[in-house]
Amino acid sequence: MKTLILLALAGLGAQLVDGSLGMAYGVTSTTLLLAFGTNPAAASATVHLAEIGTTLASGVAHWRFGNVDWRVVVRIGVPGAVGAFAGATFLSSLSTDVAKPVMALILLGLGVYVLGRFTFLGLPSGNLGKPLRKRFLSPLGVVAGFLDATGGGGWGPVGTPAILASGRLEPRKVIGSIDTSEFLVAVAASLGFLLGLGSEGVDYTWAAALLLGGLVAAPLAAWLVRHVPPRILGSAVGGLIVLTNIRTLLRSDWVGAGDAAQWTVYGIVYAVWAAALAHSFREHRRNVAAASAAHPTPEGGAGSAPAPAGAPVPVPAGETRADAGSGSPEDRAPDATTTV
Repeated sequence: MKTLILLALAGLGAQLVDGSLGMAYGVTSTTLLLAFGTNPAAASATVHLAEIGTTLASGVAHWRFGNVDWRVVVRIGVPGAVGAFAGATFLSSLSTDVAKPVMALILLGLGVYVLGRFTFLGLPSGNLGKPLRKRFLSPLGVVAGFLDATGGGGWGPVGTPAILASGRLEPRKVIGSIDTSEFLVAVAASLGFLLGLGSEGVDYTWAAALLLGGLVAAPLAAWLVRHVPPRILGSAVGGLIVLTNIRTLLRSDWVGAGDAAQWTVYGIVYAVWAAALAHSFREHRRNVAAASAAHPTPEGGAGSAPAPAGAPVPVPAGETRADAGSGSPEDRAPDATTTV
């Protein structure tokens, strides 16, 4: 019973992070199962079985909060399912020991870029709104899906930073679309594991405990990502990517750092991450204050006349409506169009 409660709490925490930042459910849950002595294939199979339910709940919640771009979901999710099925089927005969540090280096570079870009410059706006092409999303989906199945996690850590770095989709929609498309990946990976392993080694009780915790956290995470300003959210995601991949590199055969060295590096990363978040928060507040000063509220307070229909809401430079905390209809449904 103690183990099941632990797993349920782990599932809740992992889904809260995953649904808010677009990654970490698989990595967190698989790490815990491996610590309990489960073999890698069975651990990944158990986590992906639980993810069928958690990703479905997360996808529905993100959709209801307007965090999903369905074109991105289809273009990355279907290739991701193909990669996940292949990775799950051949997990027992394939080794990712060499590929992991290489991928960690690539992701670390993307993480540093995302952290620096959002911390110092805010939301990338030069390409915002431009379509994400299939020739970019399809290979990304295959690679991310394959790594997700073989490593017990990887869909979010690969997909989220790559799309964020393109600057074509605002952070909450990147996270919502990645979380929603992960349902296809989880189903395909589970089918692959059932084909390769049968039901042997998969603990359905543990999967149910992880699922229960994840179901509780999914709606809360989708609400949270809707209300956190994109600049702060981007800094949070970037820091998590950096921390996750530095951990992978330090523990790889390439580096093989001792515990003291690892914790020293972790301390430095945490300090930089905290400073970046503080800076993003200060800049967000400063931009909102500047926008308020430039467009003061008309005298009369609550009794004043409402703004004309269709009038634009002032938004600070480098921010979005969600960043400015707007409660306008455009903020609640950013993709909707108004016909006068």
